Amino acid sequence: MATLGNPRNTIEILNKYKFVFQKKFGQNFLIDTHVLEKIIRAADITKDDFVLEIGPGIGTMTQYLAENARKVMAVEIDRNLIPILEDTLAGYDNVTVVNEDVLKLDLPELVQKENAGKPVKVVANLPYYITTPIIMGIFESHMPLHSLTIMVQKEVADRMQAGPGSKDYGALSLAVQYYAKPYIAANVPPNCFMPRPNVGSAVIRLTKHEQPPVEAADEKLLFGMIRASFNQRRKTLANGLNNSQELGYSKEQIEAAIKKAGFPPAVRGEALTLKQFAQLSNILKEMAIG
Repeated sequence: MATLGNPRNTIEILNKYKFVFQKKFGQNFLIDTHVLEKIIRAADITKDDFVLEIGPGIGTMTQYLAENARKVMAVEIDRNLIPILEDTLAGYDNVTVVNEDVLKLDLPELVQKENAGKPVKVVANLPYYITTPIIMGIFESHMPLHSLTIMVQKEVADRMQAGPGSKDYGALSLAVQYYAKPYIAANVPPNCFMPRPNVGSAVIRLTKHEQPPVEAADEKLLFGMIRASFNQRRKTLANGLNNSQELGYSKEQIEAAIKKAGFPPAVRGEALTLKQFAQLSNILKEMAIG
């Protein structure tokens, strides 16, 4: 029976092991059962599922996952939490704890070994300082993935689902939407954590597309263009792409591609949809081939 959603039980286990929060790991433990239940519902965890949990902490959400999933693999970077997890998860025979940095794991190999290559559901209360690298690392690994249901900073969740023209729209919006469909399942105030963070949080579910929603002949070129376009938001698209060190196109080629795509010469990157970025990247790719 999951017990750690109760703040008193959380404090008790922390005191038992004299645990000291590590700022470098961005540790904030959930102490709200309603939020935990919302995460399980948002992730749509069933007894058929293999779940990869990133950052289990003391095992609060891990207990909920173990009671609802077929198997849970929890990856925890802080070795000081391993003895606590061995204690709090002792009653569950369907949980494996891995003391590793998730960014250094070979996720496709892990999924192949543990789940016969079938899609996994990732659930995580992510450290806010490293949210984007973890999300993009999972997507770019191309491991078999059904969805990510993650707790992130509220403003990051807003950026993930933002559209063209809004202040939140940027490279993260486009990258996430290329790989998945975002849906904010819950907003979570600071008092649901121990210790309390200084910002509001949100649970966002990213359901992986079976196929990307746009056709890009060169994925690396597409993302390079997107990054260049938003590195200097106030510049025109042409100037942003021209200033990029990684793209390697001349100013004349960039301006010709923008014209061929039918965009105004002074258009800014923040005005383009994912489909339009893909269209422009395909035109530039053809120029390189030609």
